Amino acid sequence: MKLHRPRGTRDFTPAETRKRRYIENRMRAIAENWGYEEVKTPTFEHTELFTIKSGEAILDELYAFKDKGGREIALRPELTAPVLRMYVNEMSVSPKPVRLYYFENCFRYERPQKGRFREFWQFGVELIGSDRAEAEAETIALAAALVSDIGIGVDLRIGNLGVLRGVLYDLDMQMQTDAMRLMDKKDLYGLEMLLQDHPDVKEQLLSLIDADIDEARSITGDTQPLEEFEQTLSVLDHYDVEYEVDFGIARGLDYYTGMVFEMYASGLGAQNQICGGGTYRLAQLFGGAETPSCGFGIGFDRVLEVCEVEPPRVPLAVVVFVPDVLSDAVRIATRLRKDVRTIIDISGRKFGQQLKHADAIGADYAVIVGAKEVEAGMVTLRDMQTGEQEMMGFEDAVVHITDTETASHHETAYPRKE
Repeated sequence: MKLHRPRGTRDFTPAETRKRRYIENRMRAIAENWGYEEVKTPTFEHTELFTIKSGEAILDELYAFKDKGGREIALRPELTAPVLRMYVNEMSVSPKPVRLYYFENCFRYERPQKGRFREFWQFGVELIGSDRAEAEAETIALAAALVSDIGIGVDLRIGNLGVLRGVLYDLDMQMQTDAMRLMDKKDLYGLEMLLQDHPDVKEQLLSLIDADIDEARSITGDTQPLEEFEQTLSVLDHYDVEYEVDFGIARGLDYYTGMVFEMYASGLGAQNQICGGGTYRLAQLFGGAETPSCGFGIGFDRVLEVCEVEPPRVPLAVVVFVPDVLSDAVRIATRLRKDVRTIIDISGRKFGQQLKHADAIGADYAVIVGAKEVEAGMVTLRDMQTGEQEMMGFEDAVVHITDTETASHHETAYPRKE
């Protein structure tokens, strides 16, 4: 019986893994250049960690179970809660602000679709310990830098939940929650029906959805959330980031406290959001002091759906030899592997078959070791693309191969247009 992978999961071939690792490492490098440090948390946590933050309704989306000790455990569905739990446990006395990033797999039991899986990867950032406009602007700018570096054009939209809460202030909490949910879904008809007995609130809210800053001020007046939002956008302008103000963003009413933002990419159909984030205060939920924070998560799998950046090719050398010089061939392969991606035949192929196999696997070079080469203390380097070959010293062969690798890295990582 042939066994298949579970629904909503994937296997990654060497080529796919190479691209994923390359993009991941580029994102890591950018985050670290902005002063963020990587953290890791357990793959599973106490289920309560996620229900405290998101409510009991999230249980339907969790891979949750009791372990052998009877403890309620869940595979992590996201990473902000685990990272904030870790911050409270391990880093609460660290100098502020604390700049953290992560790249991990997460799990949600939901219907698989394009760019959305039951096991998925998330690249995220948490900036903990500052509620200033500079912190919010840095977070947005970093998210923009991460997706820009890998060649993805996005529609960046920024809103503020504090402004929306000011409009909804006189409604009961359930109606506020329902209104924000309908706004988040862009269900304007449902919003009108919900607020039909509150015409003033309905008019203000519907007018805000497409308003810019000046229009928002004429609708709400000079409120503190709007003033703080303007300060954030003013700092963000120094980063030369393109964005649109969108007060229709109503993500995570119980999660985010002020500024919120989302990024959308073309080519993903209806599920085209690749990044979302904002300001929040979660530390106190996990036993810590109230701490202003700001962060975002990038859906790495969705990014890969539209990312055309390709990793530079790393040359592959195959040591081809005759049986009489096996010890010399192994020695040469071992030395090559200090600088060059190298394989050597382990299947007992004859000399000609080794060359054919080198061609079949796409090797760039064959490093030929025969009696003549051993006697001369040299190797014959064959270019598998052109068929040209030359006997040379070992070090010269290494330089020739690594020069090819350097040239490959200097080429653009974007696909050539024919």
